Amino acid sequence: MYIVDLIEKKKNNKSLTKDEIKYIINSYVKDEIKDYQMSSLLMAICINGLSSEETFYLTEAMLESGNIIDLSSIKGIKVDKHSTGGVGDKTTLIIAPIVASLGVPIAKMSGRGLGYTGGTIDKLESIPGFNVNININDFIDQVKKINVCIGTTTKEVAPADKKIYALRDVTGTVSSMALIAASIMSKKLATGADKILLDVKYGKGALIKNVKEAIELAKLMVYIGNNHGKETKALITNMDIPLGNMIGNGLEVKEAIEILNGKGNKDLRDLCIVISTYMVSMSKNIDYITAQGEVLKSIRTKSAYNKFLELIKYQGGNLDLISISPNVFEVKTSKSGYINDIDALKIAEICQRLGSGRMYKEDDIDYGVGIEIIKNIGEYVNIGDVIAKVYIGNKTINYNEVIDAFIIEQEKKSKKPIIYGIVK
Repeated sequence: MYIVDLIEKKKNNKSLTKDEIKYIINSYVKDEIKDYQMSSLLMAICINGLSSEETFYLTEAMLESGNIIDLSSIKGIKVDKHSTGGVGDKTTLIIAPIVASLGVPIAKMSGRGLGYTGGTIDKLESIPGFNVNININDFIDQVKKINVCIGTTTKEVAPADKKIYALRDVTGTVSSMALIAASIMSKKLATGADKILLDVKYGKGALIKNVKEAIELAKLMVYIGNNHGKETKALITNMDIPLGNMIGNGLEVKEAIEILNGKGNKDLRDLCIVISTYMVSMSKNIDYITAQGEVLKSIRTKSAYNKFLELIKYQGGNLDLISISPNVFEVKTSKSGYINDIDALKIAEICQRLGSGRMYKEDDIDYGVGIEIIKNIGEYVNIGDVIAKVYIGNKTINYNEVIDAFIIEQEKKSKKPIIYGIVK
Protein backbone atom coordinates (compact mmCIF):
# COMPACT_ATOMS: atom_id res chain seq x y z
CA MET A 1 0.00 0.00 0.00
CA TYR A 2 1.05 3.60 -0.59
CA ILE A 3 -0.17 6.46 1.58
CA VAL A 4 -0.43 8.83 -1.42
CA ASP A 5 -2.90 6.43 -3.09
CA LEU A 6 -4.99 6.31 0.09
CA ILE A 7 -4.98 10.11 0.40
CA GLU A 8 -6.21 10.30 -3.21
CA LYS A 9 -8.85 7.69 -2.49
CA LYS A 10 -10.31 9.62 0.46
CA LYS A 11 -9.93 12.92 -1.41
CA ASN A 12 -12.20 11.41 -4.07
CA ASN A 13 -14.69 10.46 -1.32
CA LYS A 14 -14.17 6.71 -1.60
CA SER A 15 -14.33 4.37 1.40
CA LEU A 16 -11.17 3.01 3.00
CA THR A 17 -11.04 -0.68 3.88
CA LYS A 18 -10.23 -2.14 7.29
CA ASP A 19 -6.77 -3.20 6.11
CA GLU A 20 -6.06 0.22 4.60
CA ILE A 21 -7.02 2.01 7.82
CA LYS A 22 -4.94 -0.42 9.90
CA TYR A 23 -1.97 0.18 7.58
CA ILE A 24 -2.33 3.97 7.95
CA ILE A 25 -2.45 3.90 11.75
CA ASN A 26 0.33 1.36 12.23
CA SER A 27 2.62 3.10 9.73
CA TYR A 28 2.03 6.52 11.28
CA VAL A 29 2.80 5.27 14.80
CA LYS A 30 6.06 3.81 13.42
CA ASP A 31 6.89 7.15 11.70
CA GLU A 32 6.74 5.48 8.29
CA ILE A 33 4.02 7.96 7.30
CA LYS A 34 5.10 11.58 7.69
CA ASP A 35 3.16 14.31 9.49
CA TYR A 36 2.52 16.21 6.27
CA GLN A 37 1.03 13.09 4.68
CA MET A 38 -1.19 12.34 7.67
CA SER A 39 -2.26 16.01 7.76
CA SER A 40 -3.40 15.73 4.16
CA LEU A 41 -5.38 12.58 4.90
CA LEU A 42 -6.97 14.12 8.01
CA MET A 43 -8.10 17.12 5.99
CA ALA A 44 -9.62 14.81 3.37
CA ILE A 45 -11.47 13.03 6.18
CA CYS A 46 -12.69 16.36 7.60
CA ILE A 47 -14.04 17.37 4.19
CA ASN A 48 -15.54 14.06 3.04
CA GLY A 49 -16.14 12.28 6.34
CA LEU A 50 -15.97 8.60 7.22
CA SER A 51 -18.81 6.08 7.21
CA SER A 52 -19.84 4.40 10.48
CA GLU A 53 -17.98 1.30 9.34
CA GLU A 54 -14.80 3.26 8.53
CA THR A 55 -15.01 5.02 11.90
CA PHE A 56 -15.36 1.66 13.63
CA TYR A 57 -12.23 0.37 11.86
CA LEU A 58 -10.33 3.57 12.71
CA THR A 59 -11.28 3.24 16.38
CA GLU A 60 -10.21 -0.41 16.37
CA ALA A 61 -6.84 0.39 14.79
CA MET A 62 -6.18 3.21 17.27
CA LEU A 63 -7.27 0.97 20.15
CA GLU A 64 -4.91 -1.80 19.05
CA SER A 65 -1.97 0.60 18.66
CA GLY A 66 -1.29 0.23 22.40
CA ASN A 67 -2.19 -1.71 25.51
CA ILE A 68 -5.71 -2.54 26.67
CA ILE A 69 -5.98 -2.40 30.46
CA ASP A 70 -7.20 -5.64 32.02
CA LEU A 71 -9.65 -4.94 34.85
CA SER A 72 -10.99 -8.51 35.02
CA SER A 73 -9.46 -9.11 38.47
CA ILE A 74 -11.78 -6.42 39.90
CA LYS A 75 -15.12 -7.91 40.95
CA GLY A 76 -18.34 -6.44 39.61
CA ILE A 77 -19.39 -4.71 36.40
CA LYS A 78 -17.08 -1.74 35.75
CA VAL A 79 -18.84 1.28 34.20
CA ASP A 80 -16.80 4.14 32.77
CA LYS A 81 -18.11 7.65 32.14
CA HIS A 82 -16.81 10.17 29.65
CA SER A 83 -17.80 13.77 29.06
CA THR A 84 -16.98 15.55 25.82
CA GLY A 85 -16.08 18.50 28.03
CA GLY A 86 -17.31 21.95 28.77
CA VAL A 87 -17.12 24.99 31.00
CA GLY A 88 -17.19 24.14 34.69
CA ASP A 89 -17.55 20.41 34.08
CA LYS A 90 -16.44 18.83 37.33
CA THR A 91 -18.88 15.91 37.17
CA THR A 92 -16.27 13.15 37.58
CA LEU A 93 -15.31 14.51 41.01
CA ILE A 94 -18.93 14.11 42.10
CA ILE A 95 -20.08 11.03 40.21
CA ALA A 96 -17.11 8.75 40.96
CA PRO A 97 -17.58 8.77 44.76
CA ILE A 98 -21.38 8.54 44.50
CA VAL A 99 -21.22 5.46 42.29
CA ALA A 100 -18.31 3.87 44.17
CA SER A 101 -20.16 4.31 47.49
CA LEU A 102 -22.93 2.09 46.04
CA GLY A 103 -20.61 -0.81 45.31
CA VAL A 104 -19.91 -0.06 41.65
CA PRO A 105 -16.16 -0.21 40.87
CA ILE A 106 -14.89 3.00 39.24
CA ALA A 107 -11.49 2.66 37.55
CA LYS A 108 -11.23 6.13 36.01
CA MET A 109 -8.50 7.23 33.65
CA SER A 110 -8.71 10.98 33.02
CA GLY A 111 -6.66 13.67 31.34
CA ARG A 112 -5.37 17.19 31.75
CA GLY A 113 -7.08 20.04 29.97
CA LEU A 114 -5.95 21.97 26.94
CA GLY A 115 -8.04 25.07 26.51
CA TYR A 116 -10.49 26.96 28.68
CA THR A 117 -10.18 25.34 32.11
CA GLY A 118 -8.34 22.32 33.40
CA GLY A 119 -9.34 18.71 32.93
CA THR A 120 -10.28 16.32 35.73
CA ILE A 121 -6.63 15.66 36.54
CA ASP A 122 -5.88 19.40 36.80
CA LYS A 123 -8.78 19.83 39.21
CA LEU A 124 -7.51 16.97 41.37
CA GLU A 125 -3.96 18.36 41.27
CA SER A 126 -5.30 21.59 42.78
CA ILE A 127 -5.52 19.47 45.95
CA PRO A 128 -1.98 19.57 47.40
CA GLY A 129 -0.38 16.13 47.58
CA PHE A 130 -2.97 14.34 45.42
CA ASN A 131 -1.17 11.69 43.36
CA VAL A 132 -2.57 11.04 39.88
CA ASN A 133 0.50 9.20 38.53
CA ILE A 134 -0.32 5.70 39.70
CA ASN A 135 1.09 2.56 38.11
CA ILE A 136 -1.49 0.15 36.79
CA ASN A 137 -1.03 -2.48 39.51
CA ASP A 138 -1.53 0.06 42.32
CA PHE A 139 -4.43 1.55 40.36
CA ILE A 140 -6.23 -1.80 40.21
CA ASP A 141 -5.35 -2.59 43.84
CA GLN A 142 -6.90 0.68 45.03
CA VAL A 143 -10.15 -0.03 43.15
CA LYS A 144 -10.27 -3.44 44.83
CA LYS A 145 -9.84 -1.81 48.25
CA ILE A 146 -12.10 1.26 48.10
CA ASN A 147 -13.99 0.81 44.79
CA VAL A 148 -12.52 3.94 43.15
CA CYS A 149 -9.32 5.34 41.73
CA ILE A 150 -8.73 8.29 39.39
CA GLY A 151 -5.42 8.54 37.57
CA THR A 152 -3.84 9.76 34.38
CA THR A 153 -3.98 7.73 31.20
CA THR A 154 -0.71 5.95 30.52
CA LYS A 155 1.42 6.51 27.43
CA GLU A 156 0.73 2.93 26.39
CA VAL A 157 -3.04 3.51 26.04
CA ALA A 158 -4.05 4.34 22.45
CA PRO A 159 -0.73 6.01 21.49
CA ALA A 160 -2.01 6.51 17.95
CA ASP A 161 -4.71 8.81 19.29
CA LYS A 162 -2.20 10.95 21.18
CA LYS A 163 -0.04 11.36 18.09
CA ILE A 164 -2.95 12.06 15.74
CA TYR A 165 -4.66 14.45 18.16
CA ALA A 166 -1.50 16.53 18.52
CA LEU A 167 -1.43 16.85 14.72
CA ARG A 168 -5.16 17.64 14.45
CA ASP A 169 -4.77 20.40 17.02
CA VAL A 170 -2.34 22.34 14.80
CA THR A 171 -3.78 21.56 11.36
CA GLY A 172 -7.40 22.66 11.73
CA THR A 173 -8.74 19.09 11.67
CA VAL A 174 -10.26 18.83 15.15
CA SER A 175 -13.92 19.30 14.18
CA SER A 176 -14.57 16.01 12.41
CA MET A 177 -17.36 13.83 13.80
CA ALA A 178 -15.56 10.61 12.86
CA LEU A 179 -12.19 11.72 14.25
CA ILE A 180 -13.77 12.93 17.52
CA ALA A 181 -15.66 9.65 17.94
CA ALA A 182 -12.62 7.47 17.19
CA SER A 183 -10.43 9.52 19.53
CA ILE A 184 -12.83 9.27 22.47
CA MET A 185 -13.86 5.65 21.99
CA SER A 186 -10.36 4.26 21.37
CA LYS A 187 -9.33 5.58 24.80
CA LYS A 188 -12.55 4.48 26.53
CA LEU A 189 -12.31 0.95 25.11
CA ALA A 190 -8.62 0.74 26.02
CA THR A 191 -9.22 1.50 29.69
CA GLY A 192 -11.00 -1.79 30.22
CA ALA A 193 -14.50 -0.98 31.54
CA ASP A 194 -17.36 -3.39 30.88
CA LYS A 195 -19.91 -0.67 30.06
CA ILE A 196 -19.67 2.98 29.02
CA LEU A 197 -21.85 6.04 29.66
CA LEU A 198 -21.12 9.13 27.55
CA ASP A 199 -22.07 12.73 28.35
CA VAL A 200 -22.17 14.45 24.94
CA LYS A 201 -22.35 18.20 25.36
CA TYR A 202 -23.58 20.80 22.88
CA GLY A 203 -23.74 24.60 22.95
CA LYS A 204 -21.56 27.69 23.14
CA GLY A 205 -19.14 26.21 25.65
CA ALA A 206 -18.80 22.81 23.95
CA LEU A 207 -16.93 21.45 20.95
CA ILE A 208 -20.27 20.49 19.36
CA LYS A 209 -22.44 23.57 18.87
CA ASN A 210 -25.95 22.19 18.24
CA VAL A 211 -28.25 19.37 19.30
CA LYS A 212 -28.40 17.74 15.87
CA GLU A 213 -24.63 17.27 15.70
CA ALA A 214 -24.50 16.12 19.32
CA ILE A 215 -27.06 13.39 18.60
CA GLU A 216 -25.12 12.35 15.49
CA LEU A 217 -21.88 12.09 17.49
CA ALA A 218 -23.64 10.22 20.32
CA LYS A 219 -25.17 7.68 17.91
CA LEU A 220 -21.78 7.10 16.30
CA MET A 221 -20.02 6.49 19.62
CA VAL A 222 -22.82 4.27 20.92
CA TYR A 223 -22.55 2.25 17.68
CA ILE A 224 -18.79 1.87 18.14
CA GLY A 225 -19.08 0.86 21.80
CA ASN A 226 -21.90 -1.63 21.32
CA ASN A 227 -20.15 -3.21 18.34
CA HIS A 228 -17.05 -3.70 20.48
CA GLY A 229 -19.16 -5.71 22.91
CA LYS A 230 -19.51 -2.91 25.47
CA GLU A 231 -23.00 -1.74 26.40
CA THR A 232 -22.87 1.98 25.65
CA LYS A 233 -25.35 4.80 26.26
CA ALA A 234 -25.08 8.56 25.75
CA LEU A 235 -26.73 11.54 27.41
CA ILE A 236 -27.13 14.74 25.38
CA THR A 237 -26.60 17.74 27.66
CA ASN A 238 -26.62 21.52 27.35
CA MET A 239 -23.40 23.56 27.58
CA ASP A 240 -24.72 26.96 26.47
CA ILE A 241 -24.22 28.11 30.06
CA PRO A 242 -21.47 27.13 32.52
CA LEU A 243 -22.09 23.93 34.44
CA GLY A 244 -22.38 24.96 38.07
CA ASN A 245 -21.45 28.21 39.76
CA MET A 246 -17.67 27.73 39.87
CA ILE A 247 -15.22 27.84 36.97
CA GLY A 248 -11.56 27.29 37.88
CA ASN A 249 -9.75 24.25 39.26
CA GLY A 250 -9.63 24.78 43.03
CA LEU A 251 -13.03 26.48 42.97
CA GLU A 252 -14.54 23.47 41.17
CA VAL A 253 -13.24 21.08 43.83
CA LYS A 254 -14.96 23.25 46.44
CA GLU A 255 -18.19 23.10 44.43
CA ALA A 256 -17.94 19.32 44.07
CA ILE A 257 -17.82 19.10 47.87
CA GLU A 258 -20.96 21.25 48.10
CA ILE A 259 -22.84 18.94 45.71
CA LEU A 260 -21.72 15.82 47.57
CA ASN A 261 -23.20 17.40 50.69
CA GLY A 262 -26.57 17.90 48.98
CA LYS A 263 -26.09 21.63 48.37
CA GLY A 264 -24.94 23.84 45.51
CA ASN A 265 -26.07 24.52 41.94
CA LYS A 266 -29.27 22.66 41.02
CA ASP A 267 -28.37 22.02 37.35
CA LEU A 268 -25.03 20.49 38.30
CA ARG A 269 -26.57 18.43 41.09
CA ASP A 270 -29.39 17.15 38.87
CA LEU A 271 -27.01 16.18 36.06
CA CYS A 272 -24.70 14.30 38.44
CA ILE A 273 -27.67 12.43 39.91
CA VAL A 274 -28.86 11.38 36.44
CA ILE A 275 -25.40 10.26 35.28
CA SER A 276 -24.77 8.38 38.55
CA THR A 277 -28.19 6.73 38.31
CA TYR A 278 -27.54 5.43 34.80
CA MET A 279 -24.13 4.11 35.84
CA VAL A 280 -25.56 2.28 38.87
CA SER A 281 -28.44 0.95 36.76
CA MET A 282 -26.05 -0.34 34.08
CA SER A 283 -23.64 -1.95 36.56
CA LYS A 284 -26.22 -3.59 38.83
CA ASN A 285 -28.71 -4.34 36.03
CA ILE A 286 -31.52 -2.66 37.97
CA ASP A 287 -34.20 -0.26 36.78
CA TYR A 288 -33.62 3.50 36.70
CA ILE A 289 -36.00 4.37 39.58
CA THR A 290 -34.42 1.83 41.93
CA ALA A 291 -30.93 3.06 41.02
CA GLN A 292 -31.98 6.68 41.52
CA GLY A 293 -33.23 5.85 45.02
CA GLU A 294 -29.81 4.41 45.87
CA VAL A 295 -28.02 7.48 44.52
CA LEU A 296 -30.19 9.93 46.46
CA LYS A 297 -29.74 7.92 49.65
CA SER A 298 -25.95 7.90 49.18
CA ILE A 299 -25.92 11.70 49.01
CA ARG A 300 -28.44 12.13 51.85
CA THR A 301 -26.55 9.85 54.26
CA LYS A 302 -23.14 11.38 53.36
CA SER A 303 -21.95 7.99 52.11
CA ALA A 304 -20.89 9.61 48.81
CA TYR A 305 -19.04 12.46 50.54
CA ASN A 306 -17.25 10.01 52.85
CA LYS A 307 -16.17 8.01 49.80
CA PHE A 308 -14.80 11.24 48.28
CA LEU A 309 -12.78 11.87 51.46
CA GLU A 310 -11.51 8.28 51.34
CA LEU A 311 -10.44 8.73 47.70
CA ILE A 312 -8.56 11.94 48.52
CA LYS A 313 -6.84 10.32 51.51
CA TYR A 314 -5.81 7.19 49.57
CA GLN A 315 -4.19 9.29 46.86
CA GLY A 316 -2.36 11.56 49.29
CA GLY A 317 -4.39 14.76 48.97
CA ASN A 318 -5.03 17.36 51.67
CA LEU A 319 -8.28 19.28 51.15
CA ASP A 320 -7.38 21.74 53.92
CA LEU A 321 -4.51 23.06 51.81
CA ILE A 322 -6.46 23.94 48.65
CA SER A 323 -5.39 27.46 47.77
CA ILE A 324 -8.08 29.80 46.42
CA SER A 325 -6.88 33.30 45.53
CA PRO A 326 -7.74 35.80 48.28
CA ASN A 327 -7.73 38.59 45.69
CA VAL A 328 -11.43 38.77 44.78
CA PHE A 329 -13.18 41.36 42.60
CA GLU A 330 -16.95 41.69 42.82
CA VAL A 331 -18.62 42.26 39.45
CA LYS A 332 -21.78 44.35 39.73
CA THR A 333 -24.51 44.85 37.15
CA SER A 334 -25.30 48.29 35.75
CA LYS A 335 -28.86 47.33 34.74
CA SER A 336 -31.88 45.66 36.26
CA GLY A 337 -33.91 42.79 34.86
CA TYR A 338 -33.93 39.01 34.49
CA ILE A 339 -30.77 37.06 33.69
CA ASN A 340 -31.80 35.18 30.53
CA ASP A 341 -28.40 33.86 29.48
CA ILE A 342 -24.81 33.44 30.65
CA ASP A 343 -22.38 32.93 27.77
CA ALA A 344 -20.31 29.86 28.68
CA LEU A 345 -17.70 30.55 26.00
CA LYS A 346 -17.07 34.12 27.17
CA ILE A 347 -16.75 32.98 30.79
CA ALA A 348 -14.36 30.22 29.72
CA GLU A 349 -12.15 32.57 27.71
CA ILE A 350 -11.93 34.99 30.65
CA CYS A 351 -10.94 32.15 33.00
CA GLN A 352 -8.28 31.01 30.58
CA ARG A 353 -6.77 34.49 30.51
CA LEU A 354 -6.77 34.45 34.31
CA GLY A 355 -4.63 31.31 34.12
CA SER A 356 -7.10 28.52 34.90
CA GLY A 357 -6.43 26.76 31.57
CA ARG A 358 -3.64 26.18 29.08
CA MET A 359 -2.90 27.66 25.69
CA TYR A 360 -0.11 25.09 25.22
CA LYS A 361 0.45 21.70 26.84
CA GLU A 362 3.56 22.89 28.68
CA ASP A 363 1.78 25.88 30.29
CA ASP A 364 1.43 26.02 34.07
CA ILE A 365 -2.04 26.39 35.59
CA ASP A 366 -2.95 28.78 38.40
CA TYR A 367 -5.17 26.52 40.51
CA GLY A 368 -6.52 29.36 42.68
CA VAL A 369 -8.08 31.60 40.02
CA GLY A 370 -11.48 31.55 38.34
CA ILE A 371 -14.99 32.93 38.37
CA GLU A 372 -17.87 32.30 40.76
CA ILE A 373 -21.34 32.96 39.36
CA ILE A 374 -23.46 34.59 42.06
CA LYS A 375 -26.69 35.23 40.12
CA ASN A 376 -28.05 32.55 37.82
CA ILE A 377 -30.44 32.33 34.87
CA GLY A 378 -34.00 33.23 35.79
CA GLU A 379 -33.04 35.46 38.71
CA TYR A 380 -34.05 39.14 38.83
CA VAL A 381 -31.22 41.57 39.55
CA ASN A 382 -31.17 45.25 40.48
CA ILE A 383 -28.59 47.84 39.50
CA GLY A 384 -25.52 47.35 41.70
CA ASP A 385 -26.17 43.69 42.53
CA VAL A 386 -23.11 41.42 42.57
CA ILE A 387 -23.56 38.93 39.74
CA ALA A 388 -20.13 37.29 39.83
CA LYS A 389 -16.85 37.18 41.72
CA VAL A 390 -13.49 37.00 39.98
CA TYR A 391 -10.61 35.28 41.81
CA ILE A 392 -7.45 36.91 40.51
CA GLY A 393 -3.85 35.72 40.46
CA ASN A 394 -1.00 37.47 38.66
CA LYS A 395 -2.96 38.16 35.47
CA THR A 396 -5.52 40.91 34.89
CA ILE A 397 -8.68 41.05 32.78
CA ASN A 398 -11.25 43.61 31.68
CA TYR A 399 -14.10 43.13 34.16
CA ASN A 400 -16.60 44.56 31.66
CA GLU A 401 -16.13 41.30 29.74
CA VAL A 402 -17.66 39.43 32.67
CA ILE A 403 -20.66 41.77 32.67
CA ASP A 404 -21.04 41.26 28.91
CA ALA A 405 -21.35 37.48 29.44
CA PHE A 406 -24.61 38.04 31.36
CA ILE A 407 -27.68 38.77 29.22
CA ILE A 408 -30.08 40.83 31.35
CA GLU A 409 -33.50 41.70 29.89
CA GLN A 410 -36.80 43.06 31.17
CA GLU A 411 -38.83 40.06 30.04
CA LYS A 412 -38.10 36.68 31.61
CA LYS A 413 -37.47 33.90 29.08
CA SER A 414 -37.84 30.18 29.59
CA LYS A 415 -34.68 28.29 30.44
CA LYS A 416 -33.39 25.40 28.36
CA PRO A 417 -33.22 22.08 30.23
CA ILE A 418 -29.74 20.84 31.17
CA ILE A 419 -30.49 17.33 29.80
CA TYR A 420 -31.83 17.02 26.26
CA GLY A 421 -32.18 13.25 26.04
CA ILE A 422 -30.43 9.89 25.87
CA VAL A 423 -29.17 7.73 23.00
CA LYS A 424 -29.05 3.96 23.54
